[in-house]
Amino acid sequence: MSANTSAPTAFDVLIVGAGISGIGAAYYLQREHPGRSFAVIEARGALGGTWDLFRYPGIRSDSDLHTFGYAFKPWRDKDAIADGDKIRSYLQETAAENAIDRRIRLHTKVVSANWSSQHGRWTVVAERTDTGDRSTLTCKWLFGAAGYYRYDEGFTPQFTGRERFRGRIVHPQHWPQDLDYEGKRVVVIGSGATAVTLVPAMARTAGHVVMLQRTPSYILPVPPGDKIADGLKRVLGEKRGHELARRKNILRQAALWSLCRRFPRTARRLIRRANVKLLPEGYPVDEHFNPPYEPWDQRLCAVPDGDLFQALRRGDATMVTDRIETFTENGLRLVSGRELAADIVVTATGLNVQAMGGIRLNVDGRAIEFEDTVAYKGMMLSGVPNFAFAVGYTNSSWTLKIGLLCEHFCRLLTRMDEEDFDIACPVISDAQMPLRPFLDFQAGYIRRAVARLPRQGDRAPWLTSMHYGKDVKLLRKLPVEDPELQLTRSAGHRHAPAVSPQVEV
Repeated sequence: MSANTSAPTAFDVLIVGAGISGIGAAYYLQREHPGRSFAVIEARGALGGTWDLFRYPGIRSDSDLHTFGYAFKPWRDKDAIADGDKIRSYLQETAAENAIDRRIRLHTKVVSANWSSQHGRWTVVAERTDTGDRSTLTCKWLFGAAGYYRYDEGFTPQFTGRERFRGRIVHPQHWPQDLDYEGKRVVVIGSGATAVTLVPAMARTAGHVVMLQRTPSYILPVPPGDKIADGLKRVLGEKRGHELARRKNILRQAALWSLCRRFPRTARRLIRRANVKLLPEGYPVDEHFNPPYEPWDQRLCAVPDGDLFQALRRGDATMVTDRIETFTENGLRLVSGRELAADIVVTATGLNVQAMGGIRLNVDGRAIEFEDTVAYKGMMLSGVPNFAFAVGYTNSSWTLKIGLLCEHFCRLLTRMDEEDFDIACPVISDAQMPLRPFLDFQAGYIRRAVARLPRQGDRAPWLTSMHYGKDVKLLRKLPVEDPELQLTRSAGHRHAPAVSPQVEV
């Protein structure tokens, strides 16, 4: 957002975040409600969110782009599991083709948002991240599309002796572009998707790479391309081929997840068999590839073309399952007594989760504590009017749910227009309803933050579904009206001022 005082400051919808969720939200909003004013505000200096932030070697999606991409924009590249550069270009192209890029205000961070029931709108305090200047915006709806983790810092545990290490320590979230690891000894700490991606990418030029994990993960080799999708588009045309490829992959994802949850022992055996096939004969598979939890208690790690296993077979990389006792001057000493020499240590140890992009929300002067709220249909919060958010699937492609949430949001706006309402607020009718975490997921980064996140109930519409088929019914097909969603009119609805009273910034 520039300092130009003629730039609009009042909007129907203000979207926070210009990543894959925010760009998707902007597309659906202007398609279904072309007369509504909106802006997208982004704290960073470029659009793309995760795919602009992360620049570590090998950065890629772990979902196929026919489903991770948008339903409305076919994925054209031959790689179905794509690297960060290709995904970033796809998002930039989507924003430009739909003139969404003109609505994005970069270097603009939401500090706080204050709701007035009297005026039926939010007053938002925004700060320029490049200058520190503050300004005030107003909107009828605030749409949170800022993801679920902090962009300014990743998570690194407290390691004993870290200050003694004479090499370089790097976190993937803040990858230095000048890092030269050619011929170097590298230890990557971690067992999740980031570590699994980094190890084979760095092993191509590093002297040697060790993947040091405390606990194994399920690692599943997948083809890098999708020959069926390519054939469908070639025969049926891009649009129809994309639709069918997307449907095929949605069914495949659902089948894999269902297999893992219903028959975990069978799934474990199948994954182990795939690992054994790609590893050297006699490799200690059960030491390094046998997690103590069931498949999909945490997200499966996909490796296109089995690249991690190829690096292990070549001897360019080594897997070590152990705990760190301390850093030393020249590397790491493990609890087993083993020492790992290193020139570079990469801490692929996870994210710091935060709710709603860290925005401070106030409703009629009352501060909202997210842990005291309950998610409504996985897209609004109890007791918070005219606030929607987008959080995708943890067991499938993130964007599948984003599309459904955006569609439902637009349907809600249409219904409110038809009935001449300007306020929508979820209200729990059963105060005794059992509650549980919003994200019922066992990943470490979720467990560390779960107490600070909203919760979910045990029944619709307070149950946050992770099932695409059920969400299609709830969000796309069933009526918008719900007994626990109160639609009302503000005191000055028909004659509300364009801008609500200013707050001190």
